[in-house]
Amino acid sequence: MKSFDEAPFLVIWELTQACDLACVHCRASAIANRNPFELSTQEGFRLLETVREFGDPLMVFTGGDPLKRPDVFPLLEKSVQLGLRTTITPSATPLLTEAAIDRFQRCGVARMAVSLDGPDAASHDGFRRVEGSFARTMLALNHARRIGLPTQINTTVTRHSIGRLDEISKVVRDSGARLWSVFFLVATGRASASQDLTAEEYEEVFAFLYELSKTAPFDIKTTEAQHYRRYVAQQRKAERRPAGDSRHAPPDVIQRQAGINDGKGFVFISHTGEIFPSGFLPISGGNVRRDSLVEVYRHSPLFLTLRNADNLHGKCGECEYRNLCGGSRSRSFALTGDYLAEDPRCVYHPKTEGSGKRVERATPPPPVAGPVEPLVQVQPEIFR
Repeated sequence: MKSFDEAPFLVIWELTQACDLACVHCRASAIANRNPFELSTQEGFRLLETVREFGDPLMVFTGGDPLKRPDVFPLLEKSVQLGLRTTITPSATPLLTEAAIDRFQRCGVARMAVSLDGPDAASHDGFRRVEGSFARTMLALNHARRIGLPTQINTTVTRHSIGRLDEISKVVRDSGARLWSVFFLVATGRASASQDLTAEEYEEVFAFLYELSKTAPFDIKTTEAQHYRRYVAQQRKAERRPAGDSRHAPPDVIQRQAGINDGKGFVFISHTGEIFPSGFLPISGGNVRRDSLVEVYRHSPLFLTLRNADNLHGKCGECEYRNLCGGSRSRSFALTGDYLAEDPRCVYHPKTEGSGKRVERATPPPPVAGPVEPLVQVQPEIFR
């Protein structure tokens, strides 16, 4: 399993929190207008140069809506010129025109990701709370396919969408998308725990995704459902399939994700430069305006603590899958206030649980006052 001590696999930069959608679950609690304290174009260029010091992690431009920034295309060009594998996740608004998609391709973007939370206009637009969003999403996917720009589709699993995942998967198939990225809810931003599934329902969705992966013409990955890797490992063992067996279900996506977690192979930079382990875990390890992104990722107490699976509490700390999975640190924090707590949405009981095994806590976690206190101390206007 790859070590992520020196460099992340994935770097996500939230260019802005401005967005013209009003999604029920929005992590960023997106607003209509840009924040005057966003990183400037020149600060963005310097950030990208620093990211290149990690090597060649996957660089994701997100928001809000990246297209709300007029400098998004120069920033994309800079990222590509530096040799970073560059992707973008625009919002499905009138800003996402065919001309904008053409320009993504000319900039050298490797993939465009769009969100789909229902198989039709009524379900998707009801979730995104803007009429026409579904039509704009399909226009974007169809145009990208025509010009040969690879795409992926992001879907958030909630009470709203759980009953329609099979229908959504058919839209993913028909769109020609390379990847279906399935997000599992974290109760932060506008998302509430009442929209989330039970731990047992998570397992049901895992079963659906695993069976689908055996025949789907696209790859499937999960976000904030690290225990899907545990589920896949269990199924392959039950089916007596060798770890590298590529028949039926391609193992490469799971293998690439193995061990990745918030702060471990993953780093998120906010629109104001805060360095977070994840966009769903609002605890800052520093700010790119005053701190080195590389140094914060490699050496800050927050990131070091998160990368050591032996620091985990409860059954996550005792679990034999803790290095492969490790549970969602963001969900643990959102639901318990402790980012090292066991994942409340996991049904699995470790073989070592209750055995008297002592788990060493090598590094104490940084003090945390509450779910949003560290951010409020840094940039209170983020939550306006």
